[in-house]
Amino acid sequence: MTSPAPHRTDLLPQRVPVLVAGGGPSGLAAAIELGRRGIEVCVVEPRTVLDPLRPRAKTTSVRTMEHLRRWGLADRLRAAAPLPVAHAQDVVFCTGLLGHEITRFRSAFGMTTERRAEFAEPGQQAPQPLVEQVLRAAAAELPTVTLLTGSRVTSITDGPDRVRATVTGPDGTEQVVTAEYLLGCDGSSGTSRAAVGARYAGSSGALPNVSITFRSPDLERRPLCALGVHYWVIGARHGGLMGRLDLDGTWWAIVQGVDGTAHGLDPAALVRELVGADVAVEVLATDPWQARMLLVDRYRGQRVFLVGDAAHLNPPWGGHGFNTCVGDAVNIGWKLAAVLQGWAPAALLDTYEPERRPVAERTIAAAGAQEAFLAPSFAAGDLDDDGPAGERLRAEVARALQVKDPEFHSLGLVLGYDYPDSAVVVPDGRPVPEATVATFSPSAHPGARLPHAWLPDGSSLYDLLGTGFTVLVLRAGADPAPFVAAAATRSVPLEVRDVDAVPGLRGLLGADLLLVRPDQHVVWRGADTSAAGDVLDRATGHALRSAGVARAGTMASPDGTSPDGTSTSGETA
Repeated sequence: MTSPAPHRTDLLPQRVPVLVAGGGPSGLAAAIELGRRGIEVCVVEPRTVLDPLRPRAKTTSVRTMEHLRRWGLADRLRAAAPLPVAHAQDVVFCTGLLGHEITRFRSAFGMTTERRAEFAEPGQQAPQPLVEQVLRAAAAELPTVTLLTGSRVTSITDGPDRVRATVTGPDGTEQVVTAEYLLGCDGSSGTSRAAVGARYAGSSGALPNVSITFRSPDLERRPLCALGVHYWVIGARHGGLMGRLDLDGTWWAIVQGVDGTAHGLDPAALVRELVGADVAVEVLATDPWQARMLLVDRYRGQRVFLVGDAAHLNPPWGGHGFNTCVGDAVNIGWKLAAVLQGWAPAALLDTYEPERRPVAERTIAAAGAQEAFLAPSFAAGDLDDDGPAGERLRAEVARALQVKDPEFHSLGLVLGYDYPDSAVVVPDGRPVPEATVATFSPSAHPGARLPHAWLPDGSSLYDLLGTGFTVLVLRAGADPAPFVAAAATRSVPLEVRDVDAVPGLRGLLGADLLLVRPDQHVVWRGADTSAAGDVLDRATGHALRSAGVARAGTMASPDGTSPDGTSTSGETA
């Protein structure tokens, strides 16, 4: 997979409104969110080629797919994905790929071939390099986005009025770029975290892991234990999980509890153990790794913001990692656009960390909880026995495996994250539903993702929303005019959508009028619009400016020191 935008030094501007350090999923998502809103962005990404043999993340969640739909990219990703949703939707636990099925979790990761009321798009299995390829192509199509591959941001100086960054090209040539804002999407080993003096805190998984990409034509000819999208193998000696990368014989596997750096490691033999037979295996790539549950103590400096892996590292269980990164990018993206376009004050940016850090914390906790329930912990006796004893043992293990249900059915986490305590939403005094991981109950309380609904013409309610704020009119006679007038005097982009004729929608959303912000989260709901101007001032951060709300985290000075004089230029934990 090659980048659609090859390295060219003349593409690097000396000044840019937003510089994005890192062009992985979070950096590309931020560039698309900003670029579609007319904001000039430059993305600096070291990789010129995306390696298809190291798939990394494989699950694009229903929420991320909804963002892709908003960008016009959902169908593009599905068309490019080598595994259509129709191929398989279940996670199968087994004694081996050619052994006995133990149990299965149906419609995992929000994958379904049937239209569901709760979301606009089902989940999609696609290797991360392919997702990045689709996002790169989309970013390159935007005239406001420059995608510079082959270079990296090697130093950052944050300041109260601007950011200065050094960009080093593949030949070692350095160029200084000045930006109004910088988004640090450069992961755990980049420079942005150190530039704001942020530190990771958390833990690592107890077991080492090794990822293996391989081909095995034998698996195309022999009957598998079941049809699944992922297979978790509870093996006699080794356990782990595996699945198809495509329908042409390429697979991935993760062997849990195995040190991938150990001398004499035989990855082909490990694959055969998971398969449960002596099949031909061509190893294409291996990667040793260990799960990490890390979260930074601050998400920003003055004009530098940490996005995605630079702010949090999630274990892969449940497939939440890169999806959380995209959620970060969307949140900071629309807010930065609002500030740069002049209809919101810089104080709006102060809400990025309070909204997104709790989401990351909760997601890390949910995924990290599964570290106690990896495949080796369920190994027991002769699970492959064909007789009654084996059947009984598999039934016992199947019951024990129900603890893993939240890993595969996590719509409460994926769709239910909300911002009810945010300073830029207006509580309505009604109870806020308790947060859950597995189950999802739609709620239109302020701060929540707008509950989804299908319209009579077959389109999605989300398809009606504007790129700015949207007022939904849910009862005939409810008057949105005060919002329209207030938005006009404040130059806030706002559209009105009359949906009072949609059956059951007012009952679902619980109000005559709803104000929805650009990221599809509810700001306000009610009937009395006499304070529409105050609501918009709060939603756009103007009320924060007048209240003098302090920014989160310690501010870094232009000379690379924090107010207490400690250096912020070195690598931190």
